[in-house]
Amino acid sequence: MRLSILMPVYNELNTIAAAVHRVRAVGLDAEIICVDDCSSDGTQKVLDQLLANGEIDQLVKFEKNQGKAAAVRAALARATGDATVIQDADLEYDPQDLVKMLHPIEDGRADAVFGSRFLGETRRVLYYWHSLGNRVLTITSNMLTNLNLSDMETCYKMIRTDLFKSLPLNAERFGIEPELTARLAQSGARIYEVPISYSGRTYAEGKKIGWQDGVAAFWHIIRCNIFPPFAAKYKPSAATLAQRTPAAIAASGSSAESGARALQH
Repeated sequence: MRLSILMPVYNELNTIAAAVHRVRAVGLDAEIICVDDCSSDGTQKVLDQLLANGEIDQLVKFEKNQGKAAAVRAALARATGDATVIQDADLEYDPQDLVKMLHPIEDGRADAVFGSRFLGETRRVLYYWHSLGNRVLTITSNMLTNLNLSDMETCYKMIRTDLFKSLPLNAERFGIEPELTARLAQSGARIYEVPISYSGRTYAEGKKIGWQDGVAAFWHIIRCNIFPPFAAKYKPSAATLAQRTPAAIAASGSSAESGARALQH
């Protein structure tokens, strides 16, 4: 199964090359699509070199800063893989976790897989209020989507590409996270969670999300769950339906090994 990796990039001069190298080191059949969100620190030159070296497959450059959500949409329009995932360029998420996230989709169990930072894997200890805020946002989202997610705000959301492209997405900045969650719930997608590791950054190390984004996330949760446009019910392709046979699931057997759990609607 081919994976499209969408990588929004903004002023990540110190990490972008390492982030791309880590993804390639996993050895997945994957394309990397980077979107430079009008960086001003020299990131564009590094991305140009990565493209010239064949380490990334596509590069989109914004002439003005538009935010993460716009970068995701631009990259998604160019995705050609069977499944698509968002990968930040800041080294907080470990691409090795993409392997176990892919398993429930490969064996036909899932249409989308969330990587949860709160299900027991190794994580860096940082900000209490950030952690509390994430949990409050997740609970609020769960109340409106009727899902039992443990980490709605996770960057690691892997989705079948045809499903991903069918979702009506128009959020700004970090609003892409609650918007994707709401649209997937509306589509009736089968969602799984797997535990992932997490190495968060401090603000001194370049962390960009702030309290304003947390406040905005509440609005996006309300907006996406109550007001249109809503996502249409997902109609999987014939190839996807073929994956859902008991034989295909038994042949894989990897979802249980990866600690994946299904979410209830």
